[in-house]
Amino acid sequence: MEIIHLTSPEDIRLDKAKEKVIALGYFDGVHKGHQKVIKTAVDIANEKGMQSAIMTFHPHPSVVLNPKSKRKNYITPPDVKAELFAELGIDVTYFVHFDLNFSRLSPQEFVDYYLIKLHAKHIVAGDDFTFGQKAAGNMVNINDYSRSMFNHTIVPFVNVNGEKVSSTIIRSLIEEGDFSNVSVMLGRQYEIRGTVVHGDKRGRLLGFPTANVSCSEEFIIPKNGVYLVTFHSQGRSLNGICSVGVRPTFYDEEVPVTVEVYILDFQGDLYDQEVKVTWIKRLRDEEKFDSAEALIQRMEQDKKEAAAFFMANSQM
Repeated sequence: MEIIHLTSPEDIRLDKAKEKVIALGYFDGVHKGHQKVIKTAVDIANEKGMQSAIMTFHPHPSVVLNPKSKRKNYITPPDVKAELFAELGIDVTYFVHFDLNFSRLSPQEFVDYYLIKLHAKHIVAGDDFTFGQKAAGNMVNINDYSRSMFNHTIVPFVNVNGEKVSSTIIRSLIEEGDFSNVSVMLGRQYEIRGTVVHGDKRGRLLGFPTANVSCSEEFIIPKNGVYLVTFHSQGRSLNGICSVGVRPTFYDEEVPVTVEVYILDFQGDLYDQEVKVTWIKRLRDEEKFDSAEALIQRMEQDKKEAAAFFMANSQM
């Protein structure tokens, strides 16, 4: 899959503008609803013998339009999003830089400067997609701006257990640690990526050495607590217990939140390795213990619960 970054319409190379079916959207999470939109675009492109493309935007419009409510984290940062697009069969992804100038384009200007210039012959989007200044353009009136240059398909939203699948809902579920419902809506387990860095090595002193994961991108991290996870490193997938929090047993002052993974039945050096962590289940809240011994006792209990869970779900 080819990835093209557009900061303005002038970045579009006309000699590369083959006829395309373009899926439009922000697609944070690439959840089941997004997948339906993308697969529809790929199917239409295959039927018409055209390129399948996605036009998405970065940063998120809310970062530009509502700085006070700035979104700092993503379900799928751009690199991860692009990987998922490729897995779904997309030929070209356009990352359009969203800034105030772009936000001021009228619906007609957006269509003229981007869609028509890219030789779009068919547009696919969800029924809630909007474009142009003040979101004046949408999938109901897009034909008014098409200059008869393309057709369009509106993809209805996807329901799971009677609830609309949306990025907003999934973000909330991740933050609450409800990973069973997150997995259902995403169609896969939620993952973060990062590098194993040196911490204070307190876990080693307690008999539970942990991999301290520094997130490489702005992933959403669930609320403080203890979680069951799968730790992916150098082609290996290992069962683990992840602690998210501020280690209140040892620190009274405010300290940064850490993501630390204790890997079951593992010995080895993981420092500086690029890793992935997939989130499976919330085990308990973060707790402050009266002593290190009390914490160790609780961690032994966590380890037993984790081992029993992974044994019972060995096909995960």
